Amino acid sequence: MKTLVCEAPGNFNYQDSEIPALTKNHSILKIKNIGICGTDLHAFEGKQPFFNYPRILGHELAGEIVAADGAPDFFVGEAVTFLPYFNCGICIACRNGKTNCCTKIQVFGVHIDGGMSEYISIPSDKLVHAEGLSFEELALVEPLAIGAHAIRRAEVSAKDTVLVIGAGPIGLGTMEFARIAGAKVIALDINESRLKFCENKIQVMHCINGSTQNVKEELARITDGDMPTIVLDATGNLNAINIGFEYLSHGGKYVLVGLQGGAISFSHPEFHKREATLMSSRNATRSDFEYVISCIKKGLITPNNYITHRVDFGQVKTDFESWLNPVTGVIKAMVSVN
Repeated sequence: MKTLVCEAPGNFNYQDSEIPALTKNHSILKIKNIGICGTDLHAFEGKQPFFNYPRILGHELAGEIVAADGAPDFFVGEAVTFLPYFNCGICIACRNGKTNCCTKIQVFGVHIDGGMSEYISIPSDKLVHAEGLSFEELALVEPLAIGAHAIRRAEVSAKDTVLVIGAGPIGLGTMEFARIAGAKVIALDINESRLKFCENKIQVMHCINGSTQNVKEELARITDGDMPTIVLDATGNLNAINIGFEYLSHGGKYVLVGLQGGAISFSHPEFHKREATLMSSRNATRSDFEYVISCIKKGLITPNNYITHRVDFGQVKTDFESWLNPVTGVIKAMVSVN
């Protein structure tokens, strides 16, 4: 089978390897679609925390079961996606149901080799039924679940005004689930085409361009001076994260969805006087995946809106670097594996 390996930052190579053998409590999947994530792009750039090379990237995946052990509710030939967060099951996080932040977590395609391959082996207990979704839709469940998890963490409701900083795929999904929760949603980015996408494709009523507008003034105008009750950062940019504290209402919550490698800083008096809440949101859980699938089936989200580029597996090495360039207008590149 063919596998694409990121041997070092900026360096992809295809390799031939053996199809994995079936082992106890694992399933073999024939990969059908791979979504390209910001994590993959950052890894290619050499900017991804918790990362070592060489590494097979890819964790936004959809495939077909070709063999299975320990998967009584699934059958050979079934279309599936899966949770790419492999947890230990015994640490304090796992014992408390927070498998998404296991102390020994191994994220497929990040800590361990991932799915840019024709066949993969995964733990059977991570399989997720397709529920009638297409392979492309299934490959988008994981990134959408990241946003769904963040909105659930923040306990967003119809009374909230939610500011999402960053209109990349994770930020866009976060906006979608804030909208579904009934909140007033505000998008903040410096890329005008991304903001137009927010307006035209995912029904975001309020968009702010941080490079051309006074963000604080716009937020005050939109919220009648209250400021957003919930701010979520989906940029992973240190400057954006630090300034995001200034956009928060009194009594509000700030949720860090994006990840960067440095130390954040903020004014303690300003944070304290707001009695604000700071939290992070990492990965997602099975219930988030199931919620995303339910929302897609109900027509509350149109995942194909996100796919701006489609390529065959054999083109990834050639095309991948171009997706780092904002000029290409990429939101989600989708890889087909024949």
